[in-house]
Amino acid sequence: MPMPTEERVSQLVAGLVERRGLDLEGVHITAAGGPQARVTVTVDGDETVDLDTIAEVSSEISEALDEAADVGETPYLLEVTTPGVERPLTAPRHWRRARGRKVRVRMRPGAQTPDGPSSFDARVGASTDTEVALVLGGKRAPHRVSVPLADIESAVVQVEFSPPGPAEMELAGGVATGRPEPGAADQAVDPAAPAAGEEHSVVAPTEGIVE
Repeated sequence: MPMPTEERVSQLVAGLVERRGLDLEGVHITAAGGPQARVTVTVDGDETVDLDTIAEVSSEISEALDEAADVGETPYLLEVTTPGVERPLTAPRHWRRARGRKVRVRMRPGAQTPDGPSSFDARVGASTDTEVALVLGGKRAPHRVSVPLADIESAVVQVEFSPPGPAEMELAGGVATGRPEPGAADQAVDPAAPAAGEEHSVVAPTEGIVE
């Protein structure tokens, strides 16, 4: 039996993820070798999601998939993870959670750009469902502008290797509650481990029924 679509898996797991107070950020299904499929479920929340929570959610998702008539006989590997550091910002909640982080922004063609170039780096400030405050100028000349979210074509959080300037962070309004500080938090001590507060995942290698 082929693996159900990503849309079908999303329908099966969205409710239990929501009951945990989390957001389902995506489901991705790829081949894992042989007849197995790899099911990657990405979740996030207003505060950093720790490994214990990820493990609990993974167990609940595995149970839900095994009980579904159109999934239970399909061999699969399940990975439940949180977004990595270099995450794209595509919804208002992403901007809210990224406050204080540095992002690479690209404006839509024809949109008014805040400081000239259509692609630029900025630090995320306070945001609403329709606009975001961006801090431009870096450490030397930080200043804040407001940009409509509808005018932004893409935005991706950047890895930082040094702490931001105090004036930048003050204009941004600090880091979103429950999120790691930019700079040192982007560097994992163990290269095999996730950065502090970022990209936690649990892989269940024996999930699914293998014929």
